Amino acid sequence: MIQEIKLPEPRTKGIMSVEEALARRRSHRRFKKEAITLEQLSQLLWAAQGITDRRRGFRTAPSAGATYPLEIYVVIKTNGVKGVEPGVYKYDPLNHSLYLVKSGDFSYDLYTACLEQTWVLEAPINIVITADYRRTTSVYGKRGAERYVSMEAGHVGQNIYLQAEALGLGTVAIGAFYDEKVHRVIGSPREEIPLYIFPIGKPS
Repeated sequence: MIQEIKLPEPRTKGIMSVEEALARRRSHRRFKKEAITLEQLSQLLWAAQGITDRRRGFRTAPSAGATYPLEIYVVIKTNGVKGVEPGVYKYDPLNHSLYLVKSGDFSYDLYTACLEQTWVLEAPINIVITADYRRTTSVYGKRGAERYVSMEAGHVGQNIYLQAEALGLGTVAIGAFYDEKVHRVIGSPREEIPLYIFPIGKPS
């Protein structure tokens, strides 16, 4: 299996305005059994943590002191993304690429880790946000852990919601899960704490 997937270049102009995306934003918990495209996945990941200024490394979501504590994983089920094998992948914002972490369909494992919320199992993909708190606490101490990292995760979550709407997709924010089980499913380093999960697909 290919270890790296170079994602299509993200678009910076679309047919839906920010105002319309805000007005249409809803949480969707039922998804059609349809794969999303690699272009759609690329756009979602760019919206979450993509680079917007290569010289200074700025991203789509603000970060306290540009410490960028968040990491993005995507759990792709069988036939979840057209042309992409099932597995757990990690997003590399600098190269706008996906790197394979684990091969196979782990959607059921993630579903059980998320207290058996059926939308996690039904969605073709699940985006998982983790945080390495040390990157922010090394600059801002306790306040970084108690506020800034969570604020940043919220920024990213809204970006995902709005981008999904603009693409004709739907999502719902998941905060109820067993941290240790999610950690095992995605194969993240011990210092990365799972914060947020977003099942994404075409709403039914």
